[in-house]
Amino acid sequence: MANTNKRLAVIFGDVTLGLKGPDFHYLFSYQTGGPESLRIQGKEWLYRSPKPTFWRATTDNDRGNQFPLKSGMWLAADQFIACQSITVAIDGQTIPLPIAPENNRYSGQETAQEVTVTYTYQTITTPQTTVGVSYTIQASGKIRVAVTYHGQAGLPSLPVFGLRFVMPTPATRFIYQGLSGETYPDRMAGGIAGEYEVTGLPVTPYLVPQDCGVHMATDWVTIYRQAVLDNRLREPVETGLKFKMVDQPFAFSCLPYTAEELENATHHSELPAPHRTVLSLLGAVRGVGGIDSWGSDVEAAYQIDATQDHHFEFEISF
Repeated sequence: MANTNKRLAVIFGDVTLGLKGPDFHYLFSYQTGGPESLRIQGKEWLYRSPKPTFWRATTDNDRGNQFPLKSGMWLAADQFIACQSITVAIDGQTIPLPIAPENNRYSGQETAQEVTVTYTYQTITTPQTTVGVSYTIQASGKIRVAVTYHGQAGLPSLPVFGLRFVMPTPATRFIYQGLSGETYPDRMAGGIAGEYEVTGLPVTPYLVPQDCGVHMATDWVTIYRQAVLDNRLREPVETGLKFKMVDQPFAFSCLPYTAEELENATHHSELPAPHRTVLSLLGAVRGVGGIDSWGSDVEAAYQIDATQDHHFEFEISF
């Protein structure tokens, strides 16, 4: 729904920046290093602040060619990452970070047409590198997200590169425009372009839990949720949040588990009961290989070079 006021209300808190319109209220945190609340039409869409993601649960083929032994540092980087710096720009003009006491000079009545919050993260890899994530919020409530990985010599090949969103409750379904079925960069030939609906959050029943549910060449995906954590709402309504490509298609997976939860389970019975929606929007994905099932590495064209820059953008709307 469009913002008829055509302006964002900007609330300069002590440790957060609030942005508000008729149907939404967003909070961008200086403490957690990311947005900590996207409340839209009364429903919360974030359980934790989105962070860059570098790891996928290892596949049979990954383990067979010893990829996790070569690139295992990306697992630690996926779990732990430091926010190095934050910048805020109001209508294109960068301002001093409005953290207390700097925020005291504002009246509480400020508005803007557009606000950009940029987080720069530093990995705990050896050597280290950085990832920048910028959120540009428009008066309509639409958010444009740009994610940039800065290549660094000496780093091993990446499993994936993207941004992970964890939502408070399991999705009821998701609809996307892209390729049918589960696809990877070297497993796309059988995918048929179209619009598809998936009920729930299915996990592919491989003998050993591993990465699954990736959809390549996606134009957009809409996640639908009904359940909320607010016990006051006795009959919550199903609503959706849309993620749309900007310049080029992205890949995504929408599962009830993080990569680490899948990685830790040796049987499906060991996986926890689903409580969240884990949406990984990916600008780069490693192929699965499988040339001889267990020994050969993924072909070079389907590996992710960590010494090179990687960038992708998408829009969030409702």
